[in-house]
Amino acid sequence: MSPAKPPAERSRLKNVALFTEEDEISSNPQAVPITKIKFPNQQPRRYFDPQKLAGLVESIKQHGILEPLLVRPVGLAYELIAGERRYRAAKDAGLTEVPVVIREMNDSEAIQVALIENLQREDLNPVEETEGILQLLALDLRKPEAEVVSLLHRMLDETKGKVPHNVMGNSETQIIQKVFDGIALMEWTSFVSNRLPLLKLPEDVLHALREGRIAYTKAQAISRIKDPSQREDLLEETISQDLSLTQVKEKINAIKLASDDRTDLAPSLKQQFDQTYRQVKRSKVWDDPKQKKKLEKLLAELSSLLVVVVDSH
Repeated sequence: MSPAKPPAERSRLKNVALFTEEDEISSNPQAVPITKIKFPNQQPRRYFDPQKLAGLVESIKQHGILEPLLVRPVGLAYELIAGERRYRAAKDAGLTEVPVVIREMNDSEAIQVALIENLQREDLNPVEETEGILQLLALDLRKPEAEVVSLLHRMLDETKGKVPHNVMGNSETQIIQKVFDGIALMEWTSFVSNRLPLLKLPEDVLHALREGRIAYTKAQAISRIKDPSQREDLLEETISQDLSLTQVKEKINAIKLASDDRTDLAPSLKQQFDQTYRQVKRSKVWDDPKQKKKLEKLLAELSSLLVVVVDSH
């Protein structure tokens, strides 16, 4: 009696199988020339940690590729669906062929499987994770990403009672809920409140976050500093000294207090006027004929200004 086949490896979304039983990935993957594999137009991943990639290169040199890539046939070539990191490492390791599982799938299925495969990886950074979920929602809702973002914000406002409930949007709400139930990473409300804002972070903070140099909670806190120079200094200090979120917030409060102190030191316009008026009285500038003419001219300009102000009210 032959041993039972293990169940197909399936994604947690829509029951999409990353590999089917027929693929027989453990016993008979196919070897194809690495030059015949091309990237799709839309790729979920954008950044790969150089050190981790270098480690994978060494592992492949010693042991080969232990898990095959997932591809689909496109003309005389193959389009990479899952396994970009392994592909890049194999290329750096000098491999001319790589093991693959070939599956027929349309554009929509290819994008969905690629997104799912990447979302389930632990080393996907928060920015890529957010972008991937947004792409997945856009795919299932068949809407542009900008419209999906607007829909999510409206749903959140509805839950807070800020806007009336949209009955027509029930089907879209169900689709969104199903996606988040499937990927099991976070609630959709948390995604809207905590993850979507990451895509609007200042470029310097976003770049560090995308490279995995800083946690997204620290990135969000640092982004509240409007002065670019102060923000960049704190960002570098946070990364170099591995400051905790509490320490980052303490630094931000110190920056804010210092800024408030400088503002307090700067006299207001009313304070400047009062101070000038007292100085004029003490100096008795009108006793000097030359200074008197200047004073008369300035008083005339001030009177004209007052007339304009009174008329405007």
